[in-house]
Amino acid sequence: MSLAQTFSRLSLSPGAALRALSRPVQILFAIALGIAAASLFAQMEGERGVPPIASGGDFEVPGVKVDVVAKDADSARYAGWRMAQRQAWRMLWSRTHSGAGAPSLSDSQIEAMVSGIEIDYEQVGPTRYVATLTILFDRARTGQLLGVSGNVMRSPPLLVIPVLWDGGSAVSYERTNEWQKAWARYRTGDSAIDYVRVAGSIADPILLNAGQTGRRGRLWWRVLLDQYGAADVVIPIARLDRAYPGGPVTGTFTARYGPDNSLIGSVTLRASNDSGLPKMLDEGARRIDELYIRALNDGRLRPDPSLIIEEPVDPATLELETVSETIVETSELPPVAPSGASFTIQFDTPDVGSVTQGEASVRAVPGVRSATTSSLALGGTSVMQVRFEGTMDMLRTGLQARGYTVAASGTTLRIVRRQAPAGSGGPAPAPQ
Repeated sequence: MSLAQTFSRLSLSPGAALRALSRPVQILFAIALGIAAASLFAQMEGERGVPPIASGGDFEVPGVKVDVVAKDADSARYAGWRMAQRQAWRMLWSRTHSGAGAPSLSDSQIEAMVSGIEIDYEQVGPTRYVATLTILFDRARTGQLLGVSGNVMRSPPLLVIPVLWDGGSAVSYERTNEWQKAWARYRTGDSAIDYVRVAGSIADPILLNAGQTGRRGRLWWRVLLDQYGAADVVIPIARLDRAYPGGPVTGTFTARYGPDNSLIGSVTLRASNDSGLPKMLDEGARRIDELYIRALNDGRLRPDPSLIIEEPVDPATLELETVSETIVETSELPPVAPSGASFTIQFDTPDVGSVTQGEASVRAVPGVRSATTSSLALGGTSVMQVRFEGTMDMLRTGLQARGYTVAASGTTLRIVRRQAPAGSGGPAPAPQ
């Protein structure tokens, strides 16, 4: 008979039952409660977080190999880094110009464009330097020479929940894993997808676990995405299958998105053993990113309109989502649907003032019924949800008349304030 059943048969309240116990038993009971509380607290603490690396708009050239001999170790390393920068410049030019030869630049000119050097592997001897390096080029200083525009069409902010299936169980941010690490170190600056990556610490393991990806209720997703400043969610999944312990590992990588867990595509990779697992996962993250970019370009990857928070959500409404029965008041009038079509507008928000100015400028376009910022990213690109009485072309024309350059993709518009040419004498752009 359990302790609870014994208390029940004696018709004792919990407080009276505890007082009825002997002093030693009370002590043991208190220790048991303390252990249970410590176990619950342990679910939120520990070395679980993997902070993602900063990913600006830098151009990345990985895998640059050098082997240099000089009079001493420092001279060999310095010469190796300069050689790596020259090689990376030629590789970057060839990548962006379909194999064409790069223009000749001096070492000082190339160094002015380099924003960082990452050491993937190196060996330093008394007079020799052998290394594999990753060279990062600053986009602002390099883009003009490459002929690449600094303004690119990007997706709305998308929350990343990486899910790893290994040994028959799924895990996301509940504990540190290699798939989470792969997404944390993946450089997203060159991607058209605006990923929102978290460290996996504090409340992340509870809110962003593998089970969360199976929820379909929109109200909970709305609150969750608003908490992380995202417009929708992407779910990259890695499933590992081992031929035998210590043997080859096959990884199946699947790109999914949205609360409905919609499929984008999948790819299969293989590692010879566990030592090659991190490299395979890095390649898997890169392949999944390509799948998401392709889906964005062909219109399959777009924010779910049902996730837009236009008004604050009542906490009591959230609780109703878990209730199986809903009481409908027949005396209530049916809700009136808002008029106009819904469009998503991405706009630059370098400071707080630019948010209200951007909303005011869009509201001034004839036919706009509402314009509300649904995802705020100060210093970056925010997302505005707009209801408009008309077509996409009509809205684009109205925004262009307000002094914007407009790029369209599906129901998403990217607007950038158009500057008047210096000395043109023409009218200034319309105020935001």
